Amino acid sequence: MGTLGYAILGLLHRRSMTGYELSKEFESGLFEVWSAKHSQIYPELKSLYEAGLIDYQVEISGTVLEKKVYTITSDGEQMLRKWVQDSSATPQTPKDEFRLRLFFSDCASANNRRQQLENRLAQHRQRLERLEKDQDKFDGIPPQDDQAFNDYLVLLGGIFREQAACQWLETCLELCRQREE
Repeated sequence: MGTLGYAILGLLHRRSMTGYELSKEFESGLFEVWSAKHSQIYPELKSLYEAGLIDYQVEISGTVLEKKVYTITSDGEQMLRKWVQDSSATPQTPKDEFRLRLFFSDCASANNRRQQLENRLAQHRQRLERLEKDQDKFDGIPPQDDQAFNDYLVLLGGIFREQAACQWLETCLELCRQREE
């Protein structure tokens, strides 16, 4: 099973959800660590169901609308627990289109390179600002046995990542300015 399956199991471990609610979690709560499109989630839900890792109940909302509410099964809980506790090295996803473009930026003008760096820095500063606002929802560090503690740790990692990205981009811009003089 791929990482998306484990991410879905993890979300369903927290609470039962519809496919739509799962999609929203990937757009908000998990956005900083894992992404998935609507078109990826539903086939994965089908696979997890067929493997006996999740189940669903159909709920009727109003007079016509039916929705599937997914829950994790005991086999799914066991699979998730095993995955979470796995201490083997996990490969980082090295793909970064911006850095790839920067790597080949000698075929563009120095002005274009600088503009790309400035735009990227602005994006990271905005993301950092949003993450720091998200941190305000915590009244200090949550207790270690609370799931909010894990959310806090991941949020902290996102903040550090954005701070490092800003520092790197600021350094790149400074180096570009020095070379232009």
